[in-house]
Amino acid sequence: MRRDRLTHLENLIARNQCHFHKIGKALKEIRDSRLYKLILFETFEAYTKARWDMGKSNAYRLIQAYQVVNNLSPIGDILPGNESQVRPLVKLNPFEQRKAWKTFLDTGMEITAPNIKKFIAGCKTSAKGTPVVDLTDQISKEYMDAVQAMLEQVCIAQNDHWQKTSRQAGLLWNRVIQEKILSKESGNGH
Repeated sequence: MRRDRLTHLENLIARNQCHFHKIGKALKEIRDSRLYKLILFETFEAYTKARWDMGKSNAYRLIQAYQVVNNLSPIGDILPGNESQVRPLVKLNPFEQRKAWKTFLDTGMEITAPNIKKFIAGCKTSAKGTPVVDLTDQISKEYMDAVQAMLEQVCIAQNDHWQKTSRQAGLLWNRVIQEKILSKESGNGH
């Protein structure tokens, strides 16, 4: 019975070389159930090397990729297409993985391993545990120039101790800008 299960799982791996998460799932079960011992392998690593010409790190990456894809699958139809796209998500906990993947998909960026890696690297976690994403590379040059000009004016005002422009006026403009940005996010902006 267990030998039949091993044969089934090995056939699954052989048929699904392009389905990395299915291979990871099969490898996880073989490892966790120690099914490799049925065919006289002492270790899981020796089994993957001899049977699949797969190094230890590759086998474990596929298992981790399966676990991430399994975690992401309830939140949508769009999933990473290969193990390298999953790799940046592995270091996150399951909640962070789902939140980061959904946020990544919301950006509309092309789903590539480098884009996902860059996105995850730019994610910071807020006090609430939700990812805060650094998308400054997607801000237009014109917007950055306007922000820089405004910051220069604030510095000038600070240096002259708010003699020509009141601090209240600066704070008012800050609040106006913040309200405009927030109203744009909620769909109420023009």
